[in-house]
Amino acid sequence: MVGMKMKELATFAGGHFWFLFPSFVDLPGVFKVTAGYSGGEEIDPSYDEVLKGQTGHRFVVQVEFDRTVLSFEKLLNAYWKTIDPTDHLGQFTDRGNPFVPAIFYHHQQQKQEAVLSVASLSTIFEHPIVTDIIPYRNFYPAEQKHQSYFLKIPFHYRYLYKKSGREDFFTKHWQIKSNDSRMKKLAPIQFEVTQNNKTEPPFVNPYDQYNEDGIYVDVVSGEPLFSSRDKYDTGCGWPTFSKPIVHQNIKEKLDHSHGMLRQEVKSKLGDSHLGHVFEDGPKDKGGRRYCINSAALRFIPVRQFEKEGYEEYKFLF
Repeated sequence: MVGMKMKELATFAGGHFWFLFPSFVDLPGVFKVTAGYSGGEEIDPSYDEVLKGQTGHRFVVQVEFDRTVLSFEKLLNAYWKTIDPTDHLGQFTDRGNPFVPAIFYHHQQQKQEAVLSVASLSTIFEHPIVTDIIPYRNFYPAEQKHQSYFLKIPFHYRYLYKKSGREDFFTKHWQIKSNDSRMKKLAPIQFEVTQNNKTEPPFVNPYDQYNEDGIYVDVVSGEPLFSSRDKYDTGCGWPTFSKPIVHQNIKEKLDHSHGMLRQEVKSKLGDSHLGHVFEDGPKDKGGRRYCINSAALRFIPVRQFEKEGYEEYKFLF
């Protein structure tokens, strides 16, 4: 049947499940992400039992997704950017068997794709990839307080994430470097905005009053950032959005420049300066106002999604 959804499960271990959860929850085609325990013998274990290494289980997230929208390969790509696949004794500051990374495959095709994906990492990491690829056996959901922890206690989550070393590891292995060939293709204003934190002039920029349906991606890395459906006019002179498409593609940091205290918005993969986020946005849309430089963005119209490789975002329109 045309348009029929094909639900599938994927199960990943890679340190504490608090840190795995955000990597998948906003991806197009994901129905549900559940933190839990997998791989051990004990039935319905508790958090404390797993943490103490008494059960043989590992901390995991289980992702329910639509295979017709989101490929297992793209889930793997998101997974690799969340863990250290060269560490077989735990993950970052979390040590011991409950935190050892693993891909629990649900069928042979997932196993084959995982093996191929591991091979593709050899040019990125200098040490061998030691992430387990093992058959799925069981899954027990974690206690409710551990589900979507990054949304329930965001400041504590961000503190733990940064302290864990994950952010520095991602920067070293995945973030686009300043000498990348893509930098040479940027127009002067694009380079100044994204690399030197400059601000383009208001009102006389390409996307302030632009209204076509589509998505806005990072001009450097191409990672999806904002949807035209979340764009609204504030009269400030720059394109403004109520939320990002994928929260995990955005990072924020305090900006003390020009004698002001603001919250800077940057892309995660490209590390591009995008603009700033303020807490005076529409209350019915979350209360946030992302004020973004046009020069940091590239617009992809809906009609070109397939050609540009963004077909999974058609569901937004």
